[in-house]
Amino acid sequence: MKTQRPYPKLIITKKGAAWVQGGHPWIYEGEVIRMESPDAPQNGSLFDAVSENGRYLGTGFLSLESKIRLRLLSTNANDTFDEAFFRRRIRYALDYRKTVMGDDISACRLIFGESDGFPGLTVDRFNDLLVSQVLSYGTEIRKDLIYRLLLEELEKDGVKIRGLYERNDVAIRKLEGLPEYKGWYRFRSIKENASGLLVTEITETTPCLPVTEITITTPGVPVTEITENGILYDVDVENGQKTGFFLDQKYNRLAVSRLAKGKHVLDCFTHTGSFALNAAKGRAEHVTAVDISQTAVDMARRNAEKNGLSDRMDFVCADVFDLLPSYIEKKQRPFDFIILDPPAFTKSRKTVGSAEKGYKEINLRAMQLLPRGGYLATASCSHFMSHELFEKMLRSAAKDAGVSLKQIEVRQQAPDHPILWNVPETDYLKFYIFQII
Repeated sequence: MKTQRPYPKLIITKKGAAWVQGGHPWIYEGEVIRMESPDAPQNGSLFDAVSENGRYLGTGFLSLESKIRLRLLSTNANDTFDEAFFRRRIRYALDYRKTVMGDDISACRLIFGESDGFPGLTVDRFNDLLVSQVLSYGTEIRKDLIYRLLLEELEKDGVKIRGLYERNDVAIRKLEGLPEYKGWYRFRSIKENASGLLVTEITETTPCLPVTEITITTPGVPVTEITENGILYDVDVENGQKTGFFLDQKYNRLAVSRLAKGKHVLDCFTHTGSFALNAAKGRAEHVTAVDISQTAVDMARRNAEKNGLSDRMDFVCADVFDLLPSYIEKKQRPFDFIILDPPAFTKSRKTVGSAEKGYKEINLRAMQLLPRGGYLATASCSHFMSHELFEKMLRSAAKDAGVSLKQIEVRQQAPDHPILWNVPETDYLKFYIFQII
């Protein structure tokens, strides 16, 4: 490199350099040859990634504990990682949502990690609440600046936020040396030390808001109301799964609604009842919503009442793995449309085999239970259960059930969860709709 860079270096193997040049933003510890730094490296600090022959590859956040040793922020050697840089990234993310989601952004994923250039950061909007999750040490120590800029840019769009809730209660944070916790976020003052690291001091006010007078409180009630596909939901950002509500299936629920008219529907793993409610709103004859969690069942029932759909719905607290075989054993076929939207059965490559068995079990039983001409909607939200493996499982289940699958639609996550083709980890949701013949 001809110009002197301000950041220390990680010298990367040829394999690692090819990986980065192919567009992936992660550099694993096994691809680091050596570290060149005048001082002891600090967790979360900015480092340049450089090839063995000295070629600049990118700049990112160092992680001293994770196997992902560097998460790239940029491959542009001219970038400076100041407030203007992060504000620009936030503006890009918000403008993208306004384009691809139109007016449908009151319940929306605003930042989707690496897909939006924010390593390890998720921010969801639920009406007047934001929910965040941070899985990168470098992002964690800069979140005060990022959150402030996000609120400022939202306010420019006329969006007022009354609270930001952190759902950092995930075990994967330990891999970054970060604690697990959840709770309302309080803004902190931001300072920069000589190493370029952002440090914070907790305060009761928001002293670093030079652009606009933004204030944010810590509301006592972590529940808000959203509208999705014309259906009202109460979202509990403190106790709900993930960040409180699964936004990625928004348009897949509409696809189910379009097919539901006159059908007897079984919605398995209903959670807060979202697929079931869309089916009922689509004028299904009757919908049965099932979940193993009584809390989830109660929430789904309340959502049905809120939307005036209770008269053609019932709710069952049961294990789907037991319930489907019980219908078959009784030789009952009360449903002609079954929806399978289970939680991720695998979160690592090591357990893909057992996860495949779980997916096959529920899909096989659903295919056996449905009559000829019935409909099946089936999903997987695990990145490790690839499209190819999921389709292989479906073919095997259909063969064992003695049925054929007529494909109606193949869908993925909503566009507020953008997929980067050079980052396979961003492509995780698979959603198939079939007719059983």
